[in-house]
Amino acid sequence: MAARFELSDNSVVVVIGSGAGGGTLANELAQKGVKVVCLEAGAQYDIPDFINDEWESFAQLSWGDRRTTSGSWRVATNFPNLPAWTVKAVGGTTVHWAGASLRIQEHEFKALSTYGKVAGANLLDWPVTAEELSPWYTKAEFKMGTTGTNGIPRLPGNNNYKIMAHGAKQLGYKEFHTGNMSINSKPRDGRGSCQQIGFCFQGCKSGAKWSTLYTELPKALATGKMELRSGCQVLRIEHDKTGRVTRVIYADKDGKLHNQKARVVAVAANSIETARLLLNSESSRFARGLANGSGQVGRNYMRHMTGSVYAVFEKPVHMYRGTTMAGIVRDEAVHKPSRGFVGGYEMETISLGVPFMAAFLNPGGWGREFTSALDSYDRMAGMWLVGEDLPQETNRVTLNATEKDRFGMAIPNVHYDDHPNDVAMRKHAYDRGAALYMAAGANRTILTPPYPSTHNLGTCRMSAKAADGVVNRWGQAHEVPNLFISDGSQFTTSAAENPTLTIVALAIRQADHIAGAMSQGKL
Repeated sequence: MAARFELSDNSVVVVIGSGAGGGTLANELAQKGVKVVCLEAGAQYDIPDFINDEWESFAQLSWGDRRTTSGSWRVATNFPNLPAWTVKAVGGTTVHWAGASLRIQEHEFKALSTYGKVAGANLLDWPVTAEELSPWYTKAEFKMGTTGTNGIPRLPGNNNYKIMAHGAKQLGYKEFHTGNMSINSKPRDGRGSCQQIGFCFQGCKSGAKWSTLYTELPKALATGKMELRSGCQVLRIEHDKTGRVTRVIYADKDGKLHNQKARVVAVAANSIETARLLLNSESSRFARGLANGSGQVGRNYMRHMTGSVYAVFEKPVHMYRGTTMAGIVRDEAVHKPSRGFVGGYEMETISLGVPFMAAFLNPGGWGREFTSALDSYDRMAGMWLVGEDLPQETNRVTLNATEKDRFGMAIPNVHYDDHPNDVAMRKHAYDRGAALYMAAGANRTILTPPYPSTHNLGTCRMSAKAADGVVNRWGQAHEVPNLFISDGSQFTTSAAENPTLTIVALAIRQADHIAGAMSQGKL
């Protein structure tokens, strides 16, 4: 029977958000017998509800609440009210993600030590190491069924991958394959194998892709220790006179306000909303926002260096057939300053349908160059570039000074400027991506500017010293001992890799820490 906890129950852990961090944390705690209330702002959808139509699915799942942007980044020009493409639904962005599951490399955990001080960047080493996180990565890979690990075979390669692999081989690249993907290549965990439907971003209609929606959350509910409340958007977190958080104020789907008491609060609302929530939870004790004595809440926002390269070939490719991102070249994900930048990047297969291609290929563009590309859609191959962008204090989430949401809370503004390192890396990545396709026999290559990204990181980063960040090595707020950050907000640096695997690994590790501290009376 599903659990039901009273609003006055101050023994529960309140988890805000049900995605990779929140959904995993909620399940891990519930499995240990800890009482959990998971608050999710979005609605509940199930696998049959997913829509294999890009724009209709976007309207169904996406976090479309108004946001504003500033800064020189291209997204602020093309998509001023959509700085990120994330999901507002049970399961969070694990409903939408592609499934790529890569470990952050050892040197990337030590960015400051490895790269040295970089002008304009706010680099810092993580307070955890690759070696320390390794067993938690292993647990996450087993939980998620990540291909290429634990003896799980990789997914088959579609035409999009075969072209990428051929070009990679021609350029002398060595590490390319169909990826480490948390998508079942064979039946596992009560779910079938990938059916190669091709609408991975719209919710997996077969359930082969790992998502907390139908993995972690049902398992947590089955324990009788977790209550999931959908359509419940948290507006504030409040604390007592000692500075410990005591309750959250949230609005249900009808707009009615509720106060849920809590023993511990864990925020996993994605980097933009997590920072916004803390900033909106200001008080006389925390005048700049909850847990923000360092002034670092909202700062160091990262979204990865991104861009896309598409190529047109003489014969049909049909890149949209098969798993969206099951193909990767990793050779450039190294630190080699001779290329003119620090850090590295990945090349990953991607395909967009004609509707999204028209929106993202060259936003605002038209003319024969643009329309001829759409005419060539069936003969096109594509890759997404994802690389390490450097934290900058000025890249940040703040509260809009004048605009409020329907609950009267300030909406977030996302400010971002490319660091010169990002610009140099993107140029190199464009050049190498185009060269790969030309080596594979392309007639033409098309460079696509960055569009709203799912990868939102930083804003509440881990740090060894309280003055440098917001949380410690456990994701525990330096200033508020029973407040935790459980999503990508806690990333100290971005690394080149897709972040979900690391978010899950940290959540599993954090659950052990919270449960242990609770049993010892420390929380």
